[in-house]
Amino acid sequence: MTHSTPPRRDRLRPQPTGPLATALALASRGVPVLPLRVGKAPFGNCPSCAKNACGGRPNMKQAGPCTCPRPCHAWAAATTDPSTLTSTAWATAWRQATAVAYHPAGVRLTVVDLDHADAITWAHAHLPPTRTVPTTRGQHWIYVGTMHSAHGVRPGVDIKSRMAYARWLGPGTGRMAPLPDVVRALAVRQEATPPRGAVASSPSARAAWDRSVATGCRHTERYVRTGLERGLDLVTAHTESGAGSQAFQVARFLAKQHGQCPGPCGLDALGEDIVAAAVAVGVPEPYARRAVANGLGLTAHTAA
Repeated sequence: MTHSTPPRRDRLRPQPTGPLATALALASRGVPVLPLRVGKAPFGNCPSCAKNACGGRPNMKQAGPCTCPRPCHAWAAATTDPSTLTSTAWATAWRQATAVAYHPAGVRLTVVDLDHADAITWAHAHLPPTRTVPTTRGQHWIYVGTMHSAHGVRPGVDIKSRMAYARWLGPGTGRMAPLPDVVRALAVRQEATPPRGAVASSPSARAAWDRSVATGCRHTERYVRTGLERGLDLVTAHTESGAGSQAFQVARFLAKQHGQCPGPCGLDALGEDIVAAAVAVGVPEPYARRAVANGLGLTAHTAA
């Protein structure tokens, strides 16, 4: 008499489908994901997190202690942890989800979101070719590298990288190119224009590094910006502790790079970006400024 082997319990368990299946596939490749509801928006915060009563997640711009198990706080909830994605706390969101989003900077990417045909025409004329993904109204152009996110940098053009999410619409076509300076410049230009009612000394209007403040620097702009972006990534990765010390180390490293330059190298402008990154993960601004100033002060060409 033969005995059949009972089916394994995991084979009887229903396999994920729809947005959750897509999310799990992306997470297995190291892409931080989250569910989107109708209207391409993230799910609203739970009552405990409403109006940021919880203080926010540690990796948000206003860093806080929140460890809510639900998909609260939009992009800051994005994760690669399959146990979180399939948890009971996320189950309702997945049942209602209509799409999946991902955090571009979590995989060192920047998405240039082109909303209409005119924006696409501009991109073809001014941006280097890269991987493109069709969207409902336009295209996503995806570059390797991270930067500050910014909305409305040009008509129909948004930049999604740090502290942002982008809708997953497929892998796209084409080879990804390095993030070009022309895209970084779009965000810098927007930051240099204070919103109506803002004062010129507000953080959104801080001086940006470019050749006008670095006339004595012997390095290329790409070299300087690549070093800065890598340093900012190191600072913002310290969401629990150590961001202040990391800011000091990054400032010291950047200052040493310019030790042989005749100057000026505009390191004070680079320092402002490091300070902003440290503050974004919870370092008190006075402490961040002291750490960065001490780091930059280790060479003769600090802000000169």
